[in-house]
Amino acid sequence: MHLPVMGPTAAEELGHTQAMTQALVVRARNGDAQAFGELLEDHFELIFRTAWKWCGNRHDAEDIAQEVCVKLGQAIGGFDGRSAFSSWIYRITLNAVRDWQRAGRRRGRHADRYAEIAPDEHPADQEDAATSGQLWAAVRRLPEKQRDAVLLVYAEELSHAAAADIMGIKEATVSFHVHEARKTLRGLL
Repeated sequence: MHLPVMGPTAAEELGHTQAMTQALVVRARNGDAQAFGELLEDHFELIFRTAWKWCGNRHDAEDIAQEVCVKLGQAIGGFDGRSAFSSWIYRITLNAVRDWQRAGRRRGRHADRYAEIAPDEHPADQEDAATSGQLWAAVRRLPEKQRDAVLLVYAEELSHAAAADIMGIKEATVSFHVHEARKTLRGLL
C-alpha cells in the first residue's frame, strides 16, 4: 500500500542545521527570548502540519499549534538533549493532539465530519485530494499507536527508527504497528 505524502517532511522543514538548533536551544533554555522565537519560527510549520495530519482540519490544527507553542515555552528548560529537538517537538505535539482529541470526545466534537463538509481544508498541493482525504481520514480512525506510526512513517517520511524515538518504543514495535495498520486500512478501504 502506498500512502500519499502530505507536504514537506520534517527534515525539509528545518531552517537551521542540528548544530545551529542546538545552540538556539541552549540560549532559549537560558532565557533568551530571541533564540526561543527563532526556534518557534523554524519549527512552527512542522508543529502545524503535524497537528493538521493528526486532527484533519485547519482550524483545530491552528489551535493545537498555538497550544504547543505555549507548552514549548513552559517546557524548554526541561529539554535535556537526549533526543533530537525535532523528536521532542513531535512528542509534545502528539501529546497536545491527544489532549485535544480527548477533550473533543468529551465535548462531542466530530472533526472527521467537519473535514468532510469543509473540503477546502485539505492541503492544496495534494494530488487527488478526495482519495487522499479519505485515506487520511481512515488513518485518523486507527488505534492510537497504529495511527501515530503510519503518520510518522508515511506522512512525515521518517524512518522506523526515528518514529520509534518519537513514540518512545522499539523500532520493531513501530514496524508491527505499521503492519497492523495496513491490514486495518485494507479492510476499511
